[in-house]
Amino acid sequence: MKYIELTVRTTTEASEVVADILWNYTEGGVAVSDSADVIALLRGESGVYWDYVDDSLREQKTETLVKAFLDPSRAGEIPSIMREIRAAKERSGGELPFGTLEESCREIDGDDWIEIWKKHFRPIPLGGVTVVPEWIEYRKKPGEEIVLLDSNMAFGTGEHETTAMCVTLMQSYLKRGDTVLDVGCGSGILGIAAAKLGAERCFLTDIDPIAVASAKHNAQKNGVADKVSVTETDLIGDSELSADLILANITAEILAVLAPAIPSHLNAGGTIILSGIIAERRELVKQAYRSAGFFVVHEEQRGEWFAYVLKAM
Repeated sequence: MKYIELTVRTTTEASEVVADILWNYTEGGVAVSDSADVIALLRGESGVYWDYVDDSLREQKTETLVKAFLDPSRAGEIPSIMREIRAAKERSGGELPFGTLEESCREIDGDDWIEIWKKHFRPIPLGGVTVVPEWIEYRKKPGEEIVLLDSNMAFGTGEHETTAMCVTLMQSYLKRGDTVLDVGCGSGILGIAAAKLGAERCFLTDIDPIAVASAKHNAQKNGVADKVSVTETDLIGDSELSADLILANITAEILAVLAPAIPSHLNAGGTIILSGIIAERRELVKQAYRSAGFFVVHEEQRGEWFAYVLKAM
């Protein structure tokens, strides 16, 4: 489907007003690109931690872009939309800075990228597990477990080194009948693979509602919804849940923050598998878990990424 992408240049302060007006004219959605949000992330003000960012993003910028995706039939309404936005500026009496309100338009394809993405996806063998997109016909081999994925909205397809390492390492440490906890589950690939490999119960958590919906959907697709429970929560929070194997494929900064909490949910003799760690953050993670009483029994590297298997001292 084609859309007209209308971009309005404004400020952080006025972005909500502009977005509210644009929402009245679109069923395709509104997106706000605000550098102030990135700056807040970098400073840790949002409670979210980033390991790696382009240094240019650290520069404070004053312009905010608000984009609306309009049906082409509404292109003729753009002058009216802009008049409404300028009228809101006048009503503010100068108390709210609106910026330049410069506009630009272009025609874009809506969901074509999804079909392009699907064409380049392929079955991914990861030890005894093969991740298969559900739109591809695939014949299961003897002794092989298949994880079907139908989500392109949440992180975790098996193509990325961090996910691949978690899936392969899990196969060496998971025992049939184990309880598994996947912290920051994304698409659900790790928990679903664990259920297919013989885990009795798999508890998946994520703070992203899209990831939670995706993981639930994929669990249903794979016929393991009776073994897999997915919860939208701030990682593991104050849950009383305990597991024999804990998986966490997140950024190193968050893994370090969770070091006091994750081990408290591990059963005696259990195993922790961490992934998503870049070279510069290896010692940060190791030190955090040493302080919690855990040491690395195995280190894996693929490309620039590292994964650790940890046991209690």
